[in-house]
Amino acid sequence: MTEKALRLGTRRSRLAMAQSGQVADAVSQVTGRPVELVEITTYGDTSREHLAQIGGTGVFVTALRDALLRGEVDFAVHSLKDLPTSQPEELVVAAVPVREDPRDVIVARDALKFTDLPRGARIGTGSPRRMAQLNAYARAHGLDIETVPIRGNVDTRIGYVRDGGLDAVVLAAAGLNRIGRGEEVTDFLSVDTVLPAPGQGALAVECPADRADLIAALAELDDPFTRVAVTAERSLLAALEAGCSAPVGALADLPPFSAPFERGNPHADGQIVKEMRLRGVVGTTDGSRMVQLSTTGPVPETHDQAATLGRHLAAEMLAQGAAGLMGERAQ
Repeated sequence: MTEKALRLGTRRSRLAMAQSGQVADAVSQVTGRPVELVEITTYGDTSREHLAQIGGTGVFVTALRDALLRGEVDFAVHSLKDLPTSQPEELVVAAVPVREDPRDVIVARDALKFTDLPRGARIGTGSPRRMAQLNAYARAHGLDIETVPIRGNVDTRIGYVRDGGLDAVVLAAAGLNRIGRGEEVTDFLSVDTVLPAPGQGALAVECPADRADLIAALAELDDPFTRVAVTAERSLLAALEAGCSAPVGALADLPPFSAPFERGNPHADGQIVKEMRLRGVVGTTDGSRMVQLSTTGPVPETHDQAATLGRHLAAEMLAQGAAGLMGERAQ
C-alpha cells in the first residue's frame, strides 16, 4: 500500500511553484512518500499596493502559516527573505536547504551592464533596499539614474524593459535561476555594490512543531552553513527592528572566498573556511545617507552564536545612526 501523500503548501506564483517543486522532489527522495503541491493565495499575491505600503513583513507568509496551523497542509516552502523574523511557537523551520546565488542582478535593454546605462536611466525595483544602495552607488560614482517603484512577477517586471518603459529592472539571481531564466541577466550586481536582502537566495521549509517525524525527515534537507549564515543576517534585521520591506541589506559569507560562495559553493574549492564575515547596510532610499558595517568571526556552530553575531553588528549600526535611516520602523 502506498503511503499517503504529504501536502506541501505553496504560493501560486511561477517562482513559488518552481522552488516548491524542487523541495517536493527532495522530500520524496528522503521520505519515499509522494508529495502533492497545495496552491494557496496570499495577500501579497492579490494586493496591487507596493510592498513598502502594505508592510512587506509576512504578506506572502500568513496564509501559508494559517493553512499549516489548520492542518490543511503538512509543510510549506517560503522564500526565507519573506519570513518575519519572529517565529510562532506552533511552527518550526525544519530545513534551510543549500542557498542559491544570493546576489541581485540587472536585466537591462540592449544587454547593458549597470555602469553602462545611459544618463537618466530608469531602473525598476519594488525594494527600498535596492533603491537605497543603487542610488548611493550612483552618487558615489557620478552616475545619473532614476529608481522607479514597480510590482509584479518576473514576466511583468522584465516586460517593462522589453516594451521600453524602463531601461532596466533589478531582480534576485536565485529567482531567475530557479525558473530557468538565468540567461536573461545582463549584469550581476557585486555584493560590494548592493548587499542582498537578509536570507535572499535561501528557502525555509516550515512545518508544525508537534510533527517530530516530519521534522526529522525534513531536517535531511538542511544545510548547516546556510542556516547559520541566514540566522546571522536575520538576527541583524530583527535587532534593527526592521521589517522585510525596510532598506536593510545583509550577507554572511566566507572571506576571502566570497566569489565561489556567490556561485553557491560554501567550501570554495574544497578548502574549509574557518571564518564568516557578516556585512550589513541601511540607508535612505535616495542614497544620500548610508550606514554600512561588517564584522568577521569564527563560523558559528550554533543558532545562538549566529544570532549573537547579527545582534552585535546591528548594535554597532544603531550606534552610528541606522535607526534614523529606516523611515517608519516595523512594530
